[in-house]
Amino acid sequence: MTKTTDSAHITSKTLLPTAINGWEMFMYDQGRSSNTVKAFLSDVRLLTQFLAPDQSIGSITTDDLNRFFAWMEKERGIPCSPKTLSRRITSIKSFFRWLHQHGTLSIDPAEKVLQRSAISPLPQVLTGDEYEAILLAADRHRRETKPDARFYTLVYLLLITGIKKSECLGIHINHIDLEAKNGPHVFIRYASPANRYKERKIELNEDWITAYKEYLTQYRPVDQVFAWSPRRLEYLLEDIGTEANLTKHLSFDMCRWTCALRDYQAGMEVDTIRQKLGVSKIQWRELFIKLKQLNGEIK
Repeated sequence: MTKTTDSAHITSKTLLPTAINGWEMFMYDQGRSSNTVKAFLSDVRLLTQFLAPDQSIGSITTDDLNRFFAWMEKERGIPCSPKTLSRRITSIKSFFRWLHQHGTLSIDPAEKVLQRSAISPLPQVLTGDEYEAILLAADRHRRETKPDARFYTLVYLLLITGIKKSECLGIHINHIDLEAKNGPHVFIRYASPANRYKERKIELNEDWITAYKEYLTQYRPVDQVFAWSPRRLEYLLEDIGTEANLTKHLSFDMCRWTCALRDYQAGMEVDTIRQKLGVSKIQWRELFIKLKQLNGEIK
């Protein structure tokens, strides 16, 4: 295994705080965001409160880690929800995996630590009738005396692509290719190298393209396709939901899950759905369980 400059000075005899500092440098070098790095470090540094201050990283065992998580869950005296515990296990697994992969540790003590599942409540999705009502309400704005294709362009894009709010806001005009040889698509892009695995091309259909061309004529965006604040776009969705007499709160997340469920029910390959949503195989495990629950396959 090849060591990086961040781990080359770390050995199995290095104390935990020093090793954590090396991991911090590595994560920043990999382009991780400041918030992500801080979250990981906050979780892993809790280990220093539990282990002996002079304990080297090479002497930390799987039993040590299991005792630490038991302490975190029941004995620390500070509430630790299942979701928080699951995240902290993930952070510590990532830390020791880095030490192992870069040759500092010959054995990864966190590998055999059982990952706890903290599946959150099921998301809400649109029924077939609600789906049609939403599109009809958005389409009515295109037929008014002063036509406005913005509502339809936004909500239908969300429903056929399943993109997240941040991804929607990040779409620029040159990310949409209507003349591509393999068919029209939108290219979801990320600035950070750490998120490049989420980049993907998603097909666009003719109904959306027609509305999009109307939108371009009406609003003439220069660069960003939806040049409004995140809250303004949320209001647009809420307005359409109200006009469609929806009893639910129409949101980006609801559109994303509705898209995934409809694709699944239409017979799309499971891994194709995962790639379309831009999630990793690890993240997909929980999402797929939810998808099957939404489809009534499991309770």
